[in-house]
Amino acid sequence: MAESETSPLLSADDPLPLYLQLAARLRAMVVADRAGQAAALPSERVLSERYGVSRVTVRKALRELVAEGLLRPRQGAGTFVAPSPHREQRLSALIGFSEDMQSRGLEAGTVWLNRSLALATPEEAMALGLAPGSQVARLYRLRLADGAPMALELTTVPTRFLPDPAQVTGSLYTVLRQNGFAPFRALQRLTAVILTVKQARLLEVPDGSAALSIERRTMLEDGTPVELVRSHYRGEVYDVVVELNLTDPP
Repeated sequence: MAESETSPLLSADDPLPLYLQLAARLRAMVVADRAGQAAALPSERVLSERYGVSRVTVRKALRELVAEGLLRPRQGAGTFVAPSPHREQRLSALIGFSEDMQSRGLEAGTVWLNRSLALATPEEAMALGLAPGSQVARLYRLRLADGAPMALELTTVPTRFLPDPAQVTGSLYTVLRQNGFAPFRALQRLTAVILTVKQARLLEVPDGSAALSIERRTMLEDGTPVELVRSHYRGEVYDVVVELNLTDPP
């Protein structure tokens, strides 16, 4: 994140204090350039010389942006742009959570809540085209992005495609591909919900928080259902992006 070396100086005639003027200038730069990976800000000395203010003023401006969550100080390393809390999911591509986070430069993590074999519920059997009483693998996990809770995810897979749920330590889609069952397409339903007390605490949000519920049924290329996923994403950090194309009227 950088601004021209010939940046105009701040104005002493402006009724806004110099540190707030500088905070506003830096805020605009951060918001314009903010990305998933943290970038280092110039040192206090460089900012002081660039904007013609004291280092005390620079320090106060940086403190303002740290309090807003835009910057993050690192002991002995300087001040860095904090990654944006918002994560987008594009609905035009079928991608697993791990691959999705990796594509953003984030480290995907998992806290396992349950990983077992069980009998399919009537709803699961219907969604996956299974006979009543069929056995399925269940994967229930808290999904993390750079160590922060992002979503609760309950995945159900017929044992025909995943006989041993312990195979999955990271990406389920990678395991399915290795087993010869590559996910090909999916149908998703999105709903706004209120988290239960237990869900809110696992996601580290206040009780009664809103969330984005996503139910996905994934198929193989021949149309055979391979996966049913019910996820609850933290509503304040996850956006869904849909690309729309205008078609000419007939």
